[in-house]
Amino acid sequence: QVQLVESGGGLMQPGGSLRLSCAAAGIIFRFVTMGWYRQAPGKQRELVAYITSGGGTTYEDSVKGRFTISRDNAKNAVYLQMNSLKFEDTAVYFCNRFPPIGNAWGQGTQVTVSS
Repeated sequence: QVQLVESGGGLMQPGGSLRLSCAAAGIIFRFVTMGWYRQAPGKQRELVAYITSGGGTTYEDSVKGRFTISRDNAKNAVYLQMNSLKFEDTAVYFCNRFPPIGNAWGQGTQVTVSS
């Protein structure tokens, strides 16, 4: 059974930074492309970024140059460094495989950007 636990969210002012972490269990992590997703109030969940088993990365246009996804295969962990936060980054952030495993969503971690 896949288990994904996100952490690191919080309340930040615009321009601030946060680092999200995701601990994964129940998958052969080092072979899996992992992604970060987010769901803003009243909106559908969307892909933010993903990282392949080889370390290649892809970002959604609105976060390019501000967010960095990384992984530590020894720790079965994936991270999202978020810099220059904007109001529109407010959302619950989730990690999952890319493409996602439908029944593996965790509770996510809330990121709120507010002045």
